[in-house]
Amino acid sequence: MNPFTEKVVKQIKAIPKGKVRSYSEIAREAGNPRGARQVARILHSMSAKYDLPWYRVVNAQYHVSLPAGAARDQQINCLRQEGIDVDDQGRIDLSQFKRKAD
Repeated sequence: MNPFTEKVVKQIKAIPKGKVRSYSEIAREAGNPRGARQVARILHSMSAKYDLPWYRVVNAQYHVSLPAGAARDQQINCLRQEGIDVDDQGRIDLSQFKRKAD
């Protein structure tokens, strides 16, 4: 496995329950700011093998980017089960991730 792929796998595994990250955030932190599509390919090809929480990775607008169908429904359901507020169109309410003022 190449170093970028290793970093991506490690970052995806580290996404805590109830949180999401974007493809572009993961790519940037793995050392390739233009590697969002590579992150998507890694998720597609390695999720089962490495037991990656693929459903916690969303697009840059924090929307589910899968086309309509079973996989999209599964992602939305998984996110909801973890307490993430996501509507039927796959849009995530970002206010749930903002820090509350002390």
